[in-house]
Amino acid sequence: MSQRGVSAKSEPATQAELQAAMEKYEFGAAWLPIMLLLPPLVFYMWICMTQNQGAFLVPTSMAELTKLLSLVPGPTLASTLFVALWLGGQALLQIYAPGEWVEGTPLADGSRLSYKMNGWFSFWMTLLTLFFCCWMGWISPTFLFDEMGPIISTTTLFCYGLSLYLYQKGKASSDKHMTGRVMYDYFMGTQLNPRVGRFDFKLFCEARPGLILWVLINFSVAAKQWQLHHTVSTPMMLVCLFQFFYIMDYFFHEEAILTTWDIKHERFGWMLCFGDLVWVPFTYSLQAQYLLAHPGELPTWAVLGIIALNLAGYAVFRGTNIQKHHFSRNPDHLIWGKPASFIRTARGTKLLASGFWGLARHLNYCGDLMMALAWCLTAGVSNVLPYFYIIYFTILLIHRERRDDALCHAKYGADWEEYRRQVPSRIFPGIY
Repeated sequence: MSQRGVSAKSEPATQAELQAAMEKYEFGAAWLPIMLLLPPLVFYMWICMTQNQGAFLVPTSMAELTKLLSLVPGPTLASTLFVALWLGGQALLQIYAPGEWVEGTPLADGSRLSYKMNGWFSFWMTLLTLFFCCWMGWISPTFLFDEMGPIISTTTLFCYGLSLYLYQKGKASSDKHMTGRVMYDYFMGTQLNPRVGRFDFKLFCEARPGLILWVLINFSVAAKQWQLHHTVSTPMMLVCLFQFFYIMDYFFHEEAILTTWDIKHERFGWMLCFGDLVWVPFTYSLQAQYLLAHPGELPTWAVLGIIALNLAGYAVFRGTNIQKHHFSRNPDHLIWGKPASFIRTARGTKLLASGFWGLARHLNYCGDLMMALAWCLTAGVSNVLPYFYIIYFTILLIHRERRDDALCHAKYGADWEEYRRQVPSRIFPGIY
């Protein structure tokens, strides 16, 4: 093992300083437009996909706007039953499915929470159960596509209700964090790790219902394409395969979620709740929704290029995260066949500065964006809407990297400045 020199050491930041650094890059007054605009945006993109073959619908009169608004569905009995059974079933799997208990990263007081890692079992149990139900004819394979609008409505209403519960629960807890601005606290959350017993709401919503539903929506859309066109196009198969593998890999390495930004730093309120349960499954599946109405094929060279881009992105994304995970568990673990190079901070922690982490401070984001671009490219270049994911995701990850950088600078001081000097790139080596 080697340790690079550090020119200066800084005193550990206080908790107040760390919180100030996080809030510097939080959402400020943006919480209001986010809460007002994101739910309608999800419906708008769904309407564009189902009513206009994935092209933008731009109303030019009040009558056209009224017609557009009339396409927003309310909850139905079927959607309500599905959401209740879906969330309830996933919660029961989280609680009772077999899995190893793993300790998370240290909290501010030095303690660690235990998390049950049974996502791999739950993922396959869910898929096999639902495929069996479809094979037996108990559930239509196209149900999720056919009922997608009402399911969006029902899940959105559930998110507002759950967020209110979490807000009230946080107010009564001893570990609450509140700014005193009611709606902002509702939006951001009042607790870092809201729990009932050992059931962790944030881990559950981050890791289970939305991600698995994303995969199932893709499969349902593919089934609809077969029903309508008697074929499943190569681009549709690529999107379903890429995103299925992405989620399968996520659950195979589920323990790595415990070192992510959301679990370590983000309070759990409306923002994450809506993002996990609505935004992820219904907007991340836009490519499949678009391809339903565009069953055409891509040239062979394009297919091969998209596959290569996705594989390269996965190698960077997973390799980066695995290096960090192994280093956090065992600093003696070799990286690319050599002892890890790191900076020992005044806080006693170590900043990895070799392997992928010597190329950029968040090269995992670069890999994620490479895969995102590959998924979008399956839709061709005729319309912009299928590329919403890569546009949004780029903005999200740049903003998240800035928040992380501000927090780390407040936390490590001169040590972080030395790390910046040794690893100057943020996400894209030599570019940004």
